[in-house]
Amino acid sequence: MLARQRTIYPSETRTALTSLVTGTTPDRHGVVGNKYLDRPSAPPCFIDTSDDGLIEDLDIESGGHFVGVPSLGEILAANGRTCSVLASNSAGATSMLNHKARTLGQVTLSGHFPRIATSAAILERVEALLGPTPAPTPQGTPDLVAQAFLTSAFLDVVWPQIQPDVAILSFGEPDISCHYSGIGAPGTLEAIGFIDNQFGRVLDWWEAEGISQGVHLVAASDHGHVTVHARADLFETLEAAGLRCGPAPAPGIDAIIIPGQVGAIYLSEPSDAAIRRAVAAMIERPWCGPVFTAGRDGVEGVAPGSFARHLVFVDHARSADILFSFRADDAVDPFGLVGRPWSADWPVGFGVHGGLHAKEMSSVGILAGPLIKSGLVSQVPSGVCDFAPTVLGLLSISRPSTMTGRVLAEVFTDGVEEELRAVETVHETSDRGYLQHIRRVEVGATAYLDSAEAL
Repeated sequence: MLARQRTIYPSETRTALTSLVTGTTPDRHGVVGNKYLDRPSAPPCFIDTSDDGLIEDLDIESGGHFVGVPSLGEILAANGRTCSVLASNSAGATSMLNHKARTLGQVTLSGHFPRIATSAAILERVEALLGPTPAPTPQGTPDLVAQAFLTSAFLDVVWPQIQPDVAILSFGEPDISCHYSGIGAPGTLEAIGFIDNQFGRVLDWWEAEGISQGVHLVAASDHGHVTVHARADLFETLEAAGLRCGPAPAPGIDAIIIPGQVGAIYLSEPSDAAIRRAVAAMIERPWCGPVFTAGRDGVEGVAPGSFARHLVFVDHARSADILFSFRADDAVDPFGLVGRPWSADWPVGFGVHGGLHAKEMSSVGILAGPLIKSGLVSQVPSGVCDFAPTVLGLLSISRPSTMTGRVLAEVFTDGVEEELRAVETVHETSDRGYLQHIRRVEVGATAYLDSAEAL
């Protein structure tokens, strides 16, 4: 078990899943949020990565470089290995787990969208055995059937007939129920129990059959959750500062606000003066958490009080001029769980993620198998970018230079014996009554974000 496991920032699903399969941070792979403005394109266009068709079109238009670095599926194919993805996330998130699967001849199956299937033959076999691919459930209703459908598809079709070198089984629950019911609501607890049972089916198979065939298991989550406790007047604040706001580029719009829990603001005229004016208005509001802008030096951004974007590994041509998280505290929510942020989009009482609160950044990391130390609880910091290089290490494939994550050698039976040293750093910046901290930790050449907050 990885006791100090963290995700990346923004702690959003499709950004984190891209980091999981590329082994690197958003400043390298370029998927800087679930949604973002692709300003370098001509004309600039709004990108919603939940749209699988758009992802496919963008990859074609970019000559195969929509994602800026190779992903796990590509690396495995180049080494004569196979990869299969079975996921009940959004159509785009499922595609992002191996966005070149169709070209590479690798299997992808969706728990909801049969159009995503990259092998008609495999989809036909699965549906002949299990029935039609389940339709999405209404918001607020636990999405259970799709999770059982994919578990059975893996156990009864994909493994027996393909035996891929790497299989990714991605459950959309309990994330869905956390968002639309609340992180401790009865429906969410039902979803958690159901997913535990589905993973239990995989464990039963692994113990009876998989481990004897040298199969390793990696259990991971892409982020944590916190509960909204107050609404933020983001649009009103910016408009009071003289910035006309909208969700996409349009005549008369000064600030494009990307919807979601992560604050991403693209200015039509992104001068340093305009950025400073917007940030100055924001940091006066009680909902404003950590703020990031283009770097002015090694720590501070161009706007007083802001951090440089590179500190959170999201300094990319697609990045927002102003990137921020809503302020969050360590108070207990109605479910008795720690972590309460503000939000401009989500209702009070619902679960969210995307920011830098420690609970949002917290991630599950558990490994097991013949080459993994049994019973180890590692206190060495680790992150979602470490999974791809570690999987390659288990397959004796060299980690490519594009990956910033490291091989988790400390959990291998033949891995490092010396204690890995973690070096923690706290950065601080302020302006008037606004103060923010960010905590990072380094293990060798690999750096992780721990958390950040505004005070």
